[in-house]
Amino acid sequence: MTQSNQSNQNNQSESYRGESGQQAYDVVVVGGGAAGLSAALVLGRSRRRVLVVDAGEPRNAPAAHMQGFLSRDGMPPAELLAEGRREIQRYGVETVRDRVSAVTPDGRGEFGLSLAGGGTVHARRVVIATGLVDELPDVPGLAERWGRDVLHCPYCHGYEVRDQAFGVLASEPFNSHQALLVTQWSKDVTLFLDKVRELPDAEWERLAAAGVSVVEGEVAGPVVEDDRLTGVRLTDGRVFPRSVLFVAAKPVPRSGLLDALGAETKDTPFGPYPALDEMGRTSVPGVWAVGNAASAMEQVINAASAGYRAGVVINAELVMADIDAEAARRRAGVFSPEGEAAVTRALADAGAHGLTDAAGPLPR
Repeated sequence: MTQSNQSNQNNQSESYRGESGQQAYDVVVVGGGAAGLSAALVLGRSRRRVLVVDAGEPRNAPAAHMQGFLSRDGMPPAELLAEGRREIQRYGVETVRDRVSAVTPDGRGEFGLSLAGGGTVHARRVVIATGLVDELPDVPGLAERWGRDVLHCPYCHGYEVRDQAFGVLASEPFNSHQALLVTQWSKDVTLFLDKVRELPDAEWERLAAAGVSVVEGEVAGPVVEDDRLTGVRLTDGRVFPRSVLFVAAKPVPRSGLLDALGAETKDTPFGPYPALDEMGRTSVPGVWAVGNAASAMEQVINAASAGYRAGVVINAELVMADIDAEAARRRAGVFSPEGEAAVTRALADAGAHGLTDAAGPLPR
């Protein structure tokens, strides 16, 4: 594990160990993308002891550039994450390249996390920021071009390929909507009805109105020359010149840890995703989910925002938990809540009236 030299200065939380002696943290963040790093940044600045466990497999790794992030538009994704890691380490946040193989409740509202590389760590709270995997249509050759000229999101890539010859692969009827959408970036759009044989009449009308060409027939794969896409080949041998192919990848969350914890899910158009409150809490107390682990619709800037929001709420929750624990400890000791309140009021009144004892001013 790596830790900044400023850790002891910046981190107010005491170093402590779990019941079985594991290294322990206020928060362990599972996943080091924009969402996880953003949560870690807020928590580090809140003087929390934080560990980020990152497998190093960001969703947007195939993309050369990241678009639509204000002040970072066009930045390579790996550069954003490298800068994020440098930032969190300034606040004493630790990072480790590993996987979390299991998250186990300890029966006291906290958690043990098993690392695939060996060992366990203890956490008071857990943030799941493991992202998702894009499952591509079962067409040979798509994976090799993914993120380059086989694309899925016009908001992520459309401007860079504007006015080129677009193809849109329709594996499902709703993929025709994608063909309509991308006409904002190019008027040369061809929809390939790969596995789709029927569309509603209203959809045919929209396609015609938008000037979208439609080709029926099963797609064999992309045609690539000199490391660039030049066309789309059908299984019957026909080839249609295209320089960009949009596909509808299925976003599948990396939900194994949440599933094992029994976290509730909700149905979405993309399949089941964690059921969360507005702050990112899952149904498992003490566990949050952020970024693409929580929603298929999160862009990088949204994911960072979700991580920030979760970090703020987690810190506030821990502050109140510690205060309540101290209040309970005192309640069980010499002073009653009423006695503590009376002493506090008396000290405040004495200070307000300038009263002092023989040794000097009363503490305020």
